[in-house]
Amino acid sequence: MDSVPRLTSVFTLLFSGLWHLGLTATNYNCDDPLASLLSPMAFSSSSDLTGTHSPAQLNRRVGTGGWSPADSNAQQWLQMDLGNRVEITAVATQGRYGSSDWVTSYSLMFSDTGRNWKQYKQEDSIWTFAGNMNADSVMHHKLLHSVRARFVRFVPLEWNPSGKIGMRVEVYGCSYKSDVADFDGRSSLLYRFNQKLMSTLKDVISLKFKSMQEDGVLFHGEGQRGDHITLELQKGRLALHLNLDDSKPRLSSSPPSATLGSLLDDQHWHSVLIERVGKQVNFSVDRHTQHFRTKGEADALDIDYELSFGGIPVPGKPGTFLKKNFHGCIENLYYNGINIIDLAKRRKHQIYTVGNVTFSCSEPQIVPITFVNPRSSYLLLPGTAQIDGLSVSFQFRTWNKDGLLLSTELSEGSGTLLLSLEGGTVRLVIQKMTERTAEILTGSNLNDGLWHSVSINARRDRITLSLDNDAASPAQDTTRVQIYSGNSYYFGGCPDNLTDSQCLNPIKAFQGCMRLIFIDNQPKDLISVQQGSLGNFSDLHIDLCSIKDRCLPNYCEHGGSCSQSWTTFYCNCSNTGYTGATCHNSLYEQSCEVYRHQGNTAGFFYIDSDGSGPLGPLQVYCNITEDKIWTSVQHNNTELTHVRGADPEKPYTMALDYGGSMEQLEAMIDSSEHCEQEVAYHCRRSRLLNTPDGTPFTWWIGRFNERHPYWGGAPPGVQQCECGLDESCLDIEHFCNCDADKDEWTNDTGFLSFKDHLPVTQIVITDTNRSNSEAAWRIGPLRCYGDRHFWNAVSFYTEASYLHFPTFHAEFSADISFFFKTTALSGVFLENLGIKDFIRLEISWGTSSRQKGFLGCIRSLHLNGQKLDLEERAKVTSGVRPGCPGHCSTYGSICHNGGKCVEKYSGYFCDCTNSPYEGPFCKKEVSAVFEAGTSVMYMFQEPYPVTKNISLSSSAIYADAAPSKENIAFSFVTAQAPSLLLYINSSSQDYLAVLLCKNGSLQVRYQLSKEETHVFNIDAENFANRRMHHLNINREGRELTIQVDQQLRLSYNFSPEVEFRAVRSLILGKVREHVGLDSVVAKANTLGFVGCLSSVQYNQVAPLKAALRHTTIAPVTVHGTLTESSCGSMMDADVNAVTTVHSSSDPFGKTDEREPLTNAVRSDSAVIGGVIAVVIFIIFSIIGIMTRFLYQHKQSHRTNQMKEKEYPENLDSSFRNDIDMQNTVSECKREYFI
Repeated sequence: MDSVPRLTSVFTLLFSGLWHLGLTATNYNCDDPLASLLSPMAFSSSSDLTGTHSPAQLNRRVGTGGWSPADSNAQQWLQMDLGNRVEITAVATQGRYGSSDWVTSYSLMFSDTGRNWKQYKQEDSIWTFAGNMNADSVMHHKLLHSVRARFVRFVPLEWNPSGKIGMRVEVYGCSYKSDVADFDGRSSLLYRFNQKLMSTLKDVISLKFKSMQEDGVLFHGEGQRGDHITLELQKGRLALHLNLDDSKPRLSSSPPSATLGSLLDDQHWHSVLIERVGKQVNFSVDRHTQHFRTKGEADALDIDYELSFGGIPVPGKPGTFLKKNFHGCIENLYYNGINIIDLAKRRKHQIYTVGNVTFSCSEPQIVPITFVNPRSSYLLLPGTAQIDGLSVSFQFRTWNKDGLLLSTELSEGSGTLLLSLEGGTVRLVIQKMTERTAEILTGSNLNDGLWHSVSINARRDRITLSLDNDAASPAQDTTRVQIYSGNSYYFGGCPDNLTDSQCLNPIKAFQGCMRLIFIDNQPKDLISVQQGSLGNFSDLHIDLCSIKDRCLPNYCEHGGSCSQSWTTFYCNCSNTGYTGATCHNSLYEQSCEVYRHQGNTAGFFYIDSDGSGPLGPLQVYCNITEDKIWTSVQHNNTELTHVRGADPEKPYTMALDYGGSMEQLEAMIDSSEHCEQEVAYHCRRSRLLNTPDGTPFTWWIGRFNERHPYWGGAPPGVQQCECGLDESCLDIEHFCNCDADKDEWTNDTGFLSFKDHLPVTQIVITDTNRSNSEAAWRIGPLRCYGDRHFWNAVSFYTEASYLHFPTFHAEFSADISFFFKTTALSGVFLENLGIKDFIRLEISWGTSSRQKGFLGCIRSLHLNGQKLDLEERAKVTSGVRPGCPGHCSTYGSICHNGGKCVEKYSGYFCDCTNSPYEGPFCKKEVSAVFEAGTSVMYMFQEPYPVTKNISLSSSAIYADAAPSKENIAFSFVTAQAPSLLLYINSSSQDYLAVLLCKNGSLQVRYQLSKEETHVFNIDAENFANRRMHHLNINREGRELTIQVDQQLRLSYNFSPEVEFRAVRSLILGKVREHVGLDSVVAKANTLGFVGCLSSVQYNQVAPLKAALRHTTIAPVTVHGTLTESSCGSMMDADVNAVTTVHSSSDPFGKTDEREPLTNAVRSDSAVIGGVIAVVIFIIFSIIGIMTRFLYQHKQSHRTNQMKEKEYPENLDSSFRNDIDMQNTVSECKREYFI
């Protein structure tokens, strides 16, 4: 190909604005009056008060002084023939001179031929123009979009109620010149290049077209290496195929690059503009534009030999085309500034004509009609009765699945013929009074908005239904009764005054368009119907098809699929992550912070950072801790990765994929207070940054595709590692450990935290190709905390204060969300003002005499997914202050189990100091497994703080010499009975004990004020059943209540003046000081408690939590083995098999990777370590066996000395055998039972 001459054409997009100088209304002055010089014959109307044509030019006073119809109703119109197609830019109206007749509102219609009218639309709706208020004043309107047409029709909508319709009109514009070519479906124009190959970096192609065919190629060009460009009609839409990549498939197998437009086979002009600069393409059809980027490496479009317009001829086969040709007219066809049609008209050598191409647009005289009302629209056409058989054909298009197409009463007792659209399928039924129904079903999805042809032919006993020229299976009439045509054919619906035999409609009326109606093989003149000389009709638009594609533009957001009926559209939001009428509202919250305040704990969630904005949801891990809410996004390479053999000529690169777009990640980072990524580089003779002054051997790529030569722990712009800043590197001459280039393994690890550079998208390593050189790297997940917008709040202190932001767009969908707090009964939150419409959101109580400003706080304001920075705007606005106090008034209830809500400037946190639970909401249980002999003792002597960094006023424990109440709560799981769960004693021999009896019943024992022991037994079930049980004991003064598993089991009143005197200690499990123990308690204390205790609380003390979390600062002592675990995991399990359950709050948690030798980087030292580990294991095994033997011997000796009943040595046998507790059963019988 290098030897082939190449002609490179580079064009600027400025050409697209210069080619049509003098051709559009935007150039020069295009506001000349066009109707003032017309002859009276140029005016026509639906009817005329005088019975003849009345000239109706503006300011005309002679004659009738304008136009008035014979009857003033909604079916009247006035039109003018301007002689040629002109550019129309404005219109003006007056009432009829010297009368009380004027029009107060009207619409406009345009046509090139006086047939197939098109309604003037603005803002994608049929536009209503304001008319006159009297007969003489002139109402002038400039059109927002100029129109090119020959015929103009004024359609009165409303008029003076005290008069009639009356109009004088004017149209303003200028002449319009164009070059037109007519293609008959078997022809094309070939534009041949001067060189073999045309290679362009920029292209601009513009044209207008009109057609009645739904398919056809408008232009095509291709190169031998695979480049091609094709524009074609496909089912009434324009499909653009564009390929710059030689490896891509040919046109026949490739999907279109873009599809735009709809209902383009309506025989109206449609404009097309294609602008390409490299791979960036703007594709416009009428006023809708789609932007896309082509794939591939090349920027040039290489086309060989020629471009074809109107079809794709097959080389060497004259008259043969690759695909269906275009059938219709093309106007003002420009290719990169070249007027193709002008060249063809002048027979220039660059143009070769295939077939018959003419240079005037032939207009088929086809009259469509529109059925607009689903209840009252119908068309009655006459037929010839008593003909043997029947023949009817027509075309229809609609969006509705159901509707009556045709109903006719057959003559000679043949029955009724009914043709309907049901569920998008055509159904033909002939119902005879004495015979069963003959039925044919054909087609599917016929409510697609395309034209479909239907033909019915009946002769004697044979009925044929043809759809789109494909005949359905004929239905055989088993009785062979002849079918005779009737004399009345009702299309679309039935009049209200007819019987079912005359017109039958079992479903709703048809809404849509019809054309080309034939009865008895004769076409029906629908203009005669409009003039009242043929048939009858109701609620029809004759001579136009007013179908509208309500899915163009597609208002279904976020990938929602659009479907429609005649009157509305629907959005299917399945699998989009959004909901609402237009898939506008996100199903997901905007941050982990929001999930946290809904009471959620750690887990995987989808977050939608811009809410209803264009960015989709992103899956993250929300690690909700007590102090921070971390958002983690994992990438595709989290393991420690070994690298060898890389050098500057062959660098090692790894791209990181986070499972979302860069825009999603940027939105998450920008809305966070802090973000970080840990980076680790382990090295042996592999340099990192080559400090202090060398070129870096390793770098990473950030969000803007920029390379960064700094490492974790160092700020941007400083070519250092963390040890360089700390001056702790192995070699003080270098700023990174790895830059010392040692033979031993070392590493540089730290956090990257400059948000504008995150996330890390790629790492490049170039120094692992020397002798004994190797490296291993790991880049952790992207982690962020803090939502900058969730707590963004302002306080309004005066009714006159407000914050001003730009108006937001809410034409078709809008969402507004915020938090507010106020004590006022009324006030305006927000007002959004448009040109005519507005949105106001306010609070009101009763009727307000005036509009008041808002007093109170507004927080986290979002408009259409956009986050407004209220605090920043409030800093420069009087009467408004940043921030809003009192978050706990909103979220205080989210702190559970005695947790206290503590205010922060941006939010709050739950202080779980006085709660036996922990976690962000004080809902996570703190539980532990007790073995035989395990004891937890909490001493009440003097105040101790039970957590760090908390003031004594909120966290200290004070000694209470004589507490007047006890509030005890905890949960337990065990299989051992008897056992001692909890024991509280005092210096005066008072005590409280909670234990399980031998039979598994729960017993609470009170010794207060030297009274006799109060024993309360609850034997609703065997509580030593390996299931979780919740116990709550509450004594306040004399009143005692005991709840088990949230059910009240006991209530009791003590004698007056009972109280604990000088509580000394609280013990969980085994009491180690046996002196003074009640005999029953002593027996239960033999093994103490074996099982799991959870969330233990005594008044304001959490002894188990103190033992597990604060052993160094709390007055708590632990003896024996206490293992933190989850009681829930031990239910229905062997509680004797005590194991530690480890859980990670962050699935992306970090492991110790200071030495990558384990499982990742193997060396001789790893083998040596393994040998040493095996030797140590053998030694410890021998010691363990000897220890067990000596322990068993000692236990046997102690048992013989004590001369008491033998207890099993292992815990399993303790569950199988009874433990003797003397008099326990008899004592339980004397207790209180509930």
